[in-house]
Amino acid sequence: MKITAFHVGSPLEKVKQTINKVLPSKDKPKEQSYPHTFKGGIHPDEYKELTNTVPVIEIETPDILICPVAQHIGAPAQPCVKVGDEVKMGQKIAEAAGFVSANIHSPVSGKVMAIEPRMHPSGVMVPSIIIENDRQDTPDDAIHKRDWKSLSPKELTDIISESGIVGMGGATFPTHVKLTPPKDKKIDYIIINGAECEPFLTSDHRVLLENTADVLQGLKIMMKILGLSVGYIAIEDNKPDAIARLMEFAEKEDADIRVVPLKTKYPQGSEKQLISAIAHREVPPGKLPSDVGVVVNNIDTCATVARAVTSGMPLISRIVTVSGDCVKYPSNFKVRFGTPFSYLFEKAGGFEKEPVKIIMGGPMMGTAVSSPEVPVIKGTSGILAFSREMIAQNQQDTCLRCGKCVSACPMRLMPNALNAAAKADNYEKLEKLHIMDCMECGTCSYLCPARQHPVQSIKIAKTKMNQRKKA
Repeated sequence: MKITAFHVGSPLEKVKQTINKVLPSKDKPKEQSYPHTFKGGIHPDEYKELTNTVPVIEIETPDILICPVAQHIGAPAQPCVKVGDEVKMGQKIAEAAGFVSANIHSPVSGKVMAIEPRMHPSGVMVPSIIIENDRQDTPDDAIHKRDWKSLSPKELTDIISESGIVGMGGATFPTHVKLTPPKDKKIDYIIINGAECEPFLTSDHRVLLENTADVLQGLKIMMKILGLSVGYIAIEDNKPDAIARLMEFAEKEDADIRVVPLKTKYPQGSEKQLISAIAHREVPPGKLPSDVGVVVNNIDTCATVARAVTSGMPLISRIVTVSGDCVKYPSNFKVRFGTPFSYLFEKAGGFEKEPVKIIMGGPMMGTAVSSPEVPVIKGTSGILAFSREMIAQNQQDTCLRCGKCVSACPMRLMPNALNAAAKADNYEKLEKLHIMDCMECGTCSYLCPARQHPVQSIKIAKTKMNQRKKA
């Protein structure tokens, strides 16, 4: 087994410049490109010190859990239980409605009290399965342990699909879809994303430290599915403890696992930026990572794959960072899906001051929620509560044409021009400016000296354009 890592100027003695052992010569970047990164981006204040040393606490599950049938990208799942049914922990309660969809499983054992529309973190009413917790956590009869090494790639992929596993970094793309690329797409890189570049969030950091063995096992399972002999784990270099721990554990593995420290920069954790930094390949406009031979999965997704395959327990919980300047005791919690946000704030000591905004995810790309009573879902990596002092509410000025947004855009777009075209509803120009390539990272809005909000205009324009296409 060979374990390698590379990073110039690292404080870790074990992190060496071993580029000749890591990448084929045709893929080697210039020496000065290390530590690995991408063109553009920004350096927002991190605020990770609030929770990055706080161990994960598994909190008690509430009496009532709210399970929306839409917790993933793709078609919403269809309920396969009815009101009054007794359910067991890990039992399928909603079935995937197609290939790009995901099963939903009961986070507890108990009784189905209702199936009705409830507010979703996205701000819309979504059919939800309401379960009364019997506090017995009786597991479903179908759950059993497995030896993953004895299973075929298809059997492993089927287990991942049946377990309802999706991207846990927030995008919630069904994992079995990523692991089933078209037959004409040869995959030769798998990258596990442990960058966690969003401010405040530390759930992935804690997974790296506390579930290291699961991360490595999950990577080996996905390597077997894709037929790969080498796997990459990418971690920003503001997590030296995680880098050291991954290297220590990986040295004992029987697989070629390469730990890749990345320059700390936002949005380093974006798929296309990771691919650029590690594989030195560029995903063309309108294309997917598989089109350039790469699959990217999140750290927590990786650990979840290992647990689901070996224990048989499907995806029913995740680690959530609860933070923000209003939270009394910022924490990392292991949470069952369906738990209300308000319950987590209560477990974190409540509020020290009145929050004016609650965000699911990070402050750059997260979603502002309308109520603290919405439930934790598969994509809830963090819950942040901010006071008025932390929320930018400055008056917008006229665009200065300074070009800062263009220089920093990680997708090499022109946010200033997109902003103007979006406000004018100039859809033809928006198409020419490749609006759909915008990943809505918020970099342009963050650094705009005129306090414009290009990303907001772009999001609205995308919605309008999709509506026009449907019509």
